[in-house]
Amino acid sequence: MVDIFDKFDKFTTAKEARELGIYPYFHALESRQDIEVIMEGKRRIMLGSNNYLGLTTNEEVIEAGIKAFEKYGTGCSGSRFLNGTLEMHLELEAELADFLNKEEVVTFSTGFQSNLGIISAVVGRNDYMICDKENHASIYDGCKLSYGKMLRYDHNDMAALERCLQKVPENCGCLIITDGVFSMGGDIAKLPEICELAEKYGARVMVDDAHGLGVIGEGGRGTANYFGLEDKVDIYMGTFSKSLASLGGYMATSSRVADFVRHNSRPFIFSASITPASCATALAALRYLRKHPEIVTRLSDISSYVRKGMAERGIKTRPSTTPIVPIYTYEVIETLATAKDLYEAGVYVNPVLPPATPPGECLLRTSYMATHTEAIVDEAMDIIKTVMENRRK
Repeated sequence: MVDIFDKFDKFTTAKEARELGIYPYFHALESRQDIEVIMEGKRRIMLGSNNYLGLTTNEEVIEAGIKAFEKYGTGCSGSRFLNGTLEMHLELEAELADFLNKEEVVTFSTGFQSNLGIISAVVGRNDYMICDKENHASIYDGCKLSYGKMLRYDHNDMAALERCLQKVPENCGCLIITDGVFSMGGDIAKLPEICELAEKYGARVMVDDAHGLGVIGEGGRGTANYFGLEDKVDIYMGTFSKSLASLGGYMATSSRVADFVRHNSRPFIFSASITPASCATALAALRYLRKHPEIVTRLSDISSYVRKGMAERGIKTRPSTTPIVPIYTYEVIETLATAKDLYEAGVYVNPVLPPATPPGECLLRTSYMATHTEAIVDEAMDIIKTVMENRRK
C-alpha cells in the first residue's frame, strides 16, 4: 500500500516561494481591518480587503456585537435545525429578505458553506448545473457535493452558455450558476442575457452575490437589482463577511425553495448556527446600509477615482466598474515579487495566480472601501507606480 502522505513531499510550491523570499500568505494583522492597518509591525495601506463599506470599524456595528455577547453569550452550541436558532437569526433573515425583495432568507454559518448547502440541496441526481468558468471555488465544491452533472462555459460567453443549455436533456432540471460581481476580475455577469437564455430553455438561475451586496444596485441591493431582474433570478447567495462586516452567509429565494433547503441541506442541518455576535453585527450593518445608502455611492465614487488615477499613472488594469481593480502582472514570479515589493513599501494587495486566473494572466487584486480617502489612495497609487517602474528597470 502507498503511504497516503507521500504526495506531501511532492508539494514544493510554497517551499520554493519561501526560499525565494516571495511567499505572500498569512501576513498577521495587529490592528482593526481598516483603510490603514498595522501588519507585522509596520503601517500598510490596505488595498486587499473585501470590507467594501468600511463597516468593520463602525461604532454602531461594534456596539451591536458587544451587546449580543452580553445577552446571548459566546455561541449557540447547536445547529439552526435544533437548538441553535436565536430570535435574532429570524430578525436578520426577515430584514434581509425585505431588503432584497425576496420572500425568504436562509442563513448559513459561512459564505463558502452557503454555496455548498444551497447547490447540494437544490441539484439532484438527474439535474444539471451550468457554471461560468470564473465562478468562485465554493460554487465548484457545491457542485461536487451534489449528485448532478456540471457543465462549464467560458467566462461571460453567452454563445458557450447556450451550447451548454442545448446539451441538457429535456427530462432533466437545470440550474445556471454565476457570480454576480466576479471576485478576481471585478467585472459583472451578463445577467440579462443569462436570464433570457434561462427562460428560453426552462432553466433556473442562481447568482452568487458575495461581491455584489452593498456594492451595486439601488442602495447596494446587488446584481439582480442593478439590472432590474429581481423577479428573474431564482436564488441569490451572499455573505456577511464583506459589505456587512461580519461572518456568515445567506440564500434569498422563494418560500418554496427556502423550506426545501432548510429540511434537505446537510451543510445547513449539521452545522452550528452563526454566533450571536456575528449575527448581531451583520444585522446592525444591514440596518446601517439601509439608513445610509449614500455609502454605496461613495464606494462607487472612490472606485472611479482609483481607475482614473491608475490610468493617469500608466498602470495597466483590467477593466471593471466595481471596487475591485485588478492590475495586470501576467507571470507568477513577477506577480509574487511585485506584491512583496509593494508590501515592503507599505501597500498590501492580493496576488492572484492560476488556477484563480488563466496561465499568463496573473494579477494583483486591489479593492477599495467607501471609507478610503482620495489622499490615501493617491499615496497608494504613487507607491504602486514607483514599485512597478523600478521592477521594469
